[in-house]
Amino acid sequence: MKKTSVLILIFLMLFTMQAFAQSTYTVQPGDTMWKIAVKNQVGLSEIISANPQIKNPALIYPGQKLTMPVITTTAQENEVIRLVNVQRANAGLQLLTANWQLSRVARYKSADMAQKGYFSHTVPTYGSPFKMMESFGLSFSAAGENIAYGQRTPQEVMNDWMNSPGHRSNIMNPTYTQIGVGLAKDSKGVCYWTQMFIKPL
Repeated sequence: MKKTSVLILIFLMLFTMQAFAQSTYTVQPGDTMWKIAVKNQVGLSEIISANPQIKNPALIYPGQKLTMPVITTTAQENEVIRLVNVQRANAGLQLLTANWQLSRVARYKSADMAQKGYFSHTVPTYGSPFKMMESFGLSFSAAGENIAYGQRTPQEVMNDWMNSPGHRSNIMNPTYTQIGVGLAKDSKGVCYWTQMFIKPL
């Protein structure tokens, strides 16, 4: 059974690694863990966790090999973002810019729901979506969240959100300028979707 829920103003950790594959990155002169994280659009904590051989993350050297988590759900998440902007363009609204850090938060949210078997805007670890975004270092003057589960494709989940007045109002809200989308699957392959919207400070 498909279920959707909405919260106009709204937000986790304990991420399942099912959304990640792995690759290898060779440290370049001038690199820091943070620069590598931003360059690869992967969270710093995920890189550190994937490289327990690095005893001090502040000390890395050119030529070192790092195991890099690679997000495997990006194509579906990006398609949701594209479909959102199709809807906004058709309505003459400003297109939303993809924010990879916001997508990271949304991915944690979806993964936590899939792993723990709940469906709610309130996250056991963080509380509200706002608190969760803030815990991940995001600052904003306005924020919103859409969640859904059971839909198998980006088009399917977008259809359900657009046919729900509350979800649609988030997608079409002219206040928001950035979007992040996260997808995770539970052990049975059921999809959990999270859209997060913000207007940065």
